[in-house]
Amino acid sequence: MRLLKKRERKPLEFKQIAPNMVTSGNLLCGLFSLMLTMSGRYVPAAWLIFFAVIFDGLDGKVARMLGGGSQFGLEFDSLADLVSFGVAPALLLYHAFLRGWGGVLGPVVACFFALCVALRLARFNVVHIPGPFQGLPCPAGGLFIASFILAGLTLPPMAMAAVLLGVGFLMISSIPYANLKKLTRHSADKGKCAVFFSFFLLSFAFMRSAAPLFLFATYILSGLIHFDWGQWLLRPEEPAYADTKDSRR
Repeated sequence: MRLLKKRERKPLEFKQIAPNMVTSGNLLCGLFSLMLTMSGRYVPAAWLIFFAVIFDGLDGKVARMLGGGSQFGLEFDSLADLVSFGVAPALLLYHAFLRGWGGVLGPVVACFFALCVALRLARFNVVHIPGPFQGLPCPAGGLFIASFILAGLTLPPMAMAAVLLGVGFLMISSIPYANLKKLTRHSADKGKCAVFFSFFLLSFAFMRSAAPLFLFATYILSGLIHFDWGQWLLRPEEPAYADTKDSRR
């Protein structure tokens, strides 16, 4: 009987583990948000969706900095995004506005939003076109939905269902949305960035908890009118979009 030689397993290096640890923070925020939603604590649940986007933005940067990007990280990142920006916002708005409305219509609308997030993530991983995002990015869609809770805005169930359906369709559409990944300290137009940050700060100064809803609504509208924030904030001499694909997204 032949002895099977055991394959030597190489220990994982820190540069491969670190990005996935950051992605785990994204996933855990989504899971905790779901738990808080189920217990009726909607505002903390909405804030956790906002915290998730911080981890979502950091994992790719950590991977590039350490040179530890991998196919595993790409898939893990998409799974975390599905929970944090798809399932968690859908369940949050369902419990807050749609539960008990229209029989099965409420659950169907919430599930449709989560399904659109899954489709958007799958398309992003398979088809990459340099330049603006094709369709509303999932984090922006999920944060826009969570912003209704932070703003304390109460709309009729039918209106909230229309919002979920509309955002879902925008995510799976081909409408171009600004991609800020090319924006760096050297490529940014300082004057325009000052205007942008002033607009951002003034929104919070005057609107307070409703500011996130206003800002994400503005971003959604900018795509519908084909205004590219990413290109507008660049210095005039900077070239148009280059291929800036994130190694983990």
